[in-house]
Amino acid sequence: MARIQRDYPNNGFYGIGIMHGKHDHNIGTLWRSAYIMGASFIFTLGRAYKQQTSDVVNAWTRIPLYHYETIDDLKKHLPYSTRLIAVELDEQSVPLQTFEHPERAIYILGNEKNGLPEPVLAACHDIVQLPGSYSLNVAVAGSIVLYDRVAKTERALPG
Repeated sequence: MARIQRDYPNNGFYGIGIMHGKHDHNIGTLWRSAYIMGASFIFTLGRAYKQQTSDVVNAWTRIPLYHYETIDDLKKHLPYSTRLIAVELDEQSVPLQTFEHPERAIYILGNEKNGLPEPVLAACHDIVQLPGSYSLNVAVAGSIVLYDRVAKTERALPG
């Protein structure tokens, strides 16, 4: 039997999530953005999510939400050859403007008040930082990261 061969413009995938989200509407808004920007899934870390009205496109019916109790739990379920990328104001971070998004990536954001703790940053492969010196709303920050990925990927695709 012959194998079917098919060319795909991009074999990658990405997901995005929030650690210890304080407000459920931020997760609902990020879920909506993730769906619109082509993410494969979203997740919560350390705090489960209750559905909110900010998800007006019912993204929950289109892409899954996963929950992980700890960073070790998330890393245990990290797909093979997938980079874990922190989005954080940090001295070690790379500016998002110059960051090259990997084909397979999972982005993690902290809440606006506490950010991501050092053990989580240490568990990540990369740390990126958005422009500015103040924390943005977590759903806004996540949406900017997703847009940056899509914009850079679109430019990289042939045709």
